[in-house]
Amino acid sequence: MKEFFKFMFASMLGVFLTFVLFFLIMVGMLASIATIASRDTVDIDSQSVLHLKLTTEIVDRGGQSPFDSFDFMSLSLGKSIGLNDLLENIEKAKADDKIEGIYLDLSIIPAGWSTVHEVRQALDDFRESGKFIVSYGETYLQNAYYLGSVADELYLHPEGMIDFRGLNSELFFIKDMLGRLGIDPQVIRHGEYKSAGEPFFLDKMSPENREQTLAYISAIWNNITADIARSRGLTINHVNEVADGMFTRNAAMAVEWDMIDGVAFHDEMMDVLRNHMGIDEDDDINLVTFEQYARAPRPGSMPSPRTRDRIAVVYASGNIISGEGGDRVIGSDGTARAIREARLNDNVKAIVFRINSPGGSALASDVILREVKLAAQEKPVIASMGDVAASGGYYIACGADWIMANPTTITGSIGVFGMIPNMQEFFNEKLGVNFDNVKTNQFADFGSITRPLTRAEHQMIQDMISEVYDTFIGHVAEGRGLPLSVVDELGAGRVWSGSEAKQNGLIDEFGGLQAAISKAAELAELEEYRIIEYPTRKDLLTRILEDFGGVKDRMIQKELGSAYTYYRQLQHIEEMTGILTRLPYDIIIE
Repeated sequence: MKEFFKFMFASMLGVFLTFVLFFLIMVGMLASIATIASRDTVDIDSQSVLHLKLTTEIVDRGGQSPFDSFDFMSLSLGKSIGLNDLLENIEKAKADDKIEGIYLDLSIIPAGWSTVHEVRQALDDFRESGKFIVSYGETYLQNAYYLGSVADELYLHPEGMIDFRGLNSELFFIKDMLGRLGIDPQVIRHGEYKSAGEPFFLDKMSPENREQTLAYISAIWNNITADIARSRGLTINHVNEVADGMFTRNAAMAVEWDMIDGVAFHDEMMDVLRNHMGIDEDDDINLVTFEQYARAPRPGSMPSPRTRDRIAVVYASGNIISGEGGDRVIGSDGTARAIREARLNDNVKAIVFRINSPGGSALASDVILREVKLAAQEKPVIASMGDVAASGGYYIACGADWIMANPTTITGSIGVFGMIPNMQEFFNEKLGVNFDNVKTNQFADFGSITRPLTRAEHQMIQDMISEVYDTFIGHVAEGRGLPLSVVDELGAGRVWSGSEAKQNGLIDEFGGLQAAISKAAELAELEEYRIIEYPTRKDLLTRILEDFGGVKDRMIQKELGSAYTYYRQLQHIEEMTGILTRLPYDIIIE
């Protein structure tokens, strides 16, 4: 009895301490949230400079609520920044008489090339106001330099460097690893360029995959160098010569090769800003952070439109799966419902479908496409592609009235593949685990990973993949108004850059998110409109719980650093089972 009471009181104490700890955490969290929520509109002083230090991840959709950028685990702001918010505030600064210019404080930008391209275009448009842009970095990685090159003046720390050497796309292959584990991936595909399974059954790129990869990274690089050359007053050959020789590996060489305008310490950069503002060297500079400026009111020259008309922006980011999905995963149910709500909303006169996806489930993609087609029958639908809209990402876009992408967007990959791993040897030989079964019908154990596919099963999967591929190219042919034979030739799983896709008719026009919204207004014949975003934001409690669920992944990412990319690719192996319309791998261009 004595032991019973000892254990009972120990358990009660443990429960009590857990409750107290949880209570203290919640009090601290709610206090921090309340502090953020209590921040009213920020008044910006005259002669201010917008200070953009883009060190947090840039995602397509930011939030209107102060909670949306709040990290509930670290109790701080800054988990990510929305491209939509960034573009909106650069446009706001252009019209704001209180903003003298923009100070870009750059090093590395956690964003894809297409996203950086959209921000660069917005900054280029900002310069038309006659206001200045100055860029500074202690060091510049390639995407940061690409963005910074839009500035009127570009500076580097005297001991800094610019990592400017061209684009590289590196793939990793696990055929040998699987072989040592006794796992046969059993990949079945349609299309000579559908390289989705290559990491599982090859130890290097196939000739077709090497060809397409070189083609699209070259197209992206050509766009990057053309933009830099135009902004810096250089030739493309000069820019390529710099990259070939890595002639920006120190500040002196960067100046010599005209890739920057000068070297400066941070305090000297303040003098550069004062010079642009025409103020004395003793005067303080009012640097306004993006977080502050996002809470500043719209200038009087940008009155809010007084109209009931709306343009809906439906965001879809991540792998495509069946179900609800979330901010980083495209769920067929959730995304289809968002498009349907926009279609049924009488105030919505046009829809922009913003897609950032390498693809995923063929079935889930088809569910979403159905809603896109239904919406396009009633109002203009513009597909806006972000960093990537390929395979299933292109599948869900092809039913739109108009497709827009940046030259640096990754798209295409019109193809299908399937994979059912055979892990019999792994279980039998490596683990000493054996399986046996009884069944009532021939294919009752179809899809089992404990044995190899039979010839009949292999052919059945091949037939299913061919059927999905025929459906896929049929949708593309219908949506793009192209002959089926032409789409088949463009397909075969080949990946294209946005510039290549424009040439071959897979997209209609170059442009980012803001350009897509303008196109939607044009097609809907709207002069005044407001933006409404879908899917509807989840309630605060749901987001808190979901954020707690992601803490493990963020801790792993923090510990692994740059190696986290390979960890995620290994995690994606389990997502590769079944019949998929997905990019061949996670494309990493650096």
